Amino acid sequence: MEKKNLYLERAVFATKCMLAAYILTAGLLLLLAFLLFRFGLPRKAVSLCIIGIYIAVTFAAGFLAGRRAGRRKFLWGLAMGVAYYVILVVVSLIVNRGLQDVGSNMATVFFLCAGSGMLGGMVS
Repeated sequence: MEKKNLYLERAVFATKCMLAAYILTAGLLLLLAFLLFRFGLPRKAVSLCIIGIYIAVTFAAGFLAGRRAGRRKFLWGLAMGVAYYVILVVVSLIVNRGLQDVGSNMATVFFLCAGSGMLGGMVS
């Protein structure tokens, strides 16, 4: 029974980390949209900012998860980065209604999310 409560507690914490990560993502993307509207940022700058947001948010989620885990922090950070990426891909597939417009750089985004999440876990 004790082990079941531990797993449930970890699952709830991971869910809270993901929720916080996506709330932070939404806030940063809203800020980016405002900057785009206000200053007319070029497409290349917007793409770099979006990738920067992914890196910063998964780093923060990995940091929180690693801090809480105590042991094997890098694995918890990696798990947060991969979970963030999976949710990102699922939402993209739902919104785009298929694979055709998901993006050509999804492998790069996967490695960025997983790596920055793992780095966040290691730093914590």
